[in-house]
Amino acid sequence: MKKFEEKTIEKEVLYEGKIINLQIEKVELPNGKQSAREIIKHPGAVCIIAITDEGKLVMVEQYRKALERSIVEIPAGKLEPGEEPIITAARELEEETGYGSEQLVHLISFYTSPGFADELVHVFVAKNLYKIENARGADEDEFVELEEITLEEAERYVAEQRIFDAKTAYAVQYLRLQKLIEQNKQD
Repeated sequence: MKKFEEKTIEKEVLYEGKIINLQIEKVELPNGKQSAREIIKHPGAVCIIAITDEGKLVMVEQYRKALERSIVEIPAGKLEPGEEPIITAARELEEETGYGSEQLVHLISFYTSPGFADELVHVFVAKNLYKIENARGADEDEFVELEEITLEEAERYVAEQRIFDAKTAYAVQYLRLQKLIEQNKQD
């Protein structure tokens, strides 16, 4: 038995959507009592820390209905069924920014909200970017504006809450850490 395992007794799917499914699971707790868990099932996603040759971070600004506002984010998108994350990353980078990458490297994967969702996000770093002529555009229901900003501008966006999501905040902190490591090597 896994430590603290909650055994599912009963499962009810409440909603099946285009992006997520919502279910309630009746579980038996480690102490023998029962409880209910509301769980969002998600196919997974990718996000891309894309860096230009000039050292700028490629971002997109878009409206997020759940927040009722626009925020600036790193490019990202949902995995399609059976699609490898690196393929999704290359596709999303092209669709949202018009860029391709000669060097697309998996950095890390993390769960966004394990208390209620199983969404796993795969983070990639894209370097040696190139513009793609006739690039696939964003999805027909997606409106984005491209921005290329410095790390210092990104940090200012965080302070101003223009960058206000976990994956992009992670990207900014990752780049800050990389810069510190490079500075320490030079000292």
